[in-house]
Amino acid sequence: MKALIVDDEPIARHVLREGLELFPEVQVVDEAADGKEALQKIARLQPDVVFLDLQMPAMSGFEVVRNLPGPNLPIVVIVTAFDQHAIEAFEAGAVDYLLKPVSEARLRKAVERASGLLGRPVEIAAYADKIASAQPPGSPRSRKVIGRSGEEYFLLDLDDVLAFQAEGELVWIVTSKQRLLATQSLRSIGERLGGDQFQRVHRNAIVNINHIRKMSALSSQRWMITLSNALQLVVSKRQAHNIRQILRW
Repeated sequence: MKALIVDDEPIARHVLREGLELFPEVQVVDEAADGKEALQKIARLQPDVVFLDLQMPAMSGFEVVRNLPGPNLPIVVIVTAFDQHAIEAFEAGAVDYLLKPVSEARLRKAVERASGLLGRPVEIAAYADKIASAQPPGSPRSRKVIGRSGEEYFLLDLDDVLAFQAEGELVWIVTSKQRLLATQSLRSIGERLGGDQFQRVHRNAIVNINHIRKMSALSSQRWMITLSNALQLVVSKRQAHNIRQILRW
């Protein structure tokens, strides 16, 4: 299991490296001192697991997870000096949280949990999604969605999603450049989205209103919308009021 250690404190990286060297199944392939360097090395080295500090200058651990390069997402183990109450505030479903100074027993447990996830990309992507959505109290929330292409999984920013389309049992995530399979039903996605940015325009479609470029009236209760990628969708009579709400702006 290839591991990357990310921490802005050299001593912390050294101590964690020494701890991981006790486990023959773990190979520490490199270290990174900040978030930007971490993203570059994750893209280049493709580690299986990243031991990631939360508190770093310029780019926090949360920001690193939000910008993870796809499609092969690593397992993320959070390492933090926060006290237990702060950790509980960030509880988001990561593989594990390690509190500095890290004991051998806790590190062993984290390594075992990470090992159990190897070869399970759906669960790895789900963990990354939860961490990316977790914020300290009072911080703005960054929402993500998981998309699949073959055996590869991508963590997408919702602002880049134009629409969600259901075709039978499949749900497609439409971006400006591609279509990816969603890992949830359209109903589950709709319940999770909330807010006004995404509107259901048909029982089989939810659109990002920020990407609507044209609306054409087909009849008094029927509309055709054109998205920023030129995709056209017919609005059902049942959802026509959503379009009228947009027109009022």
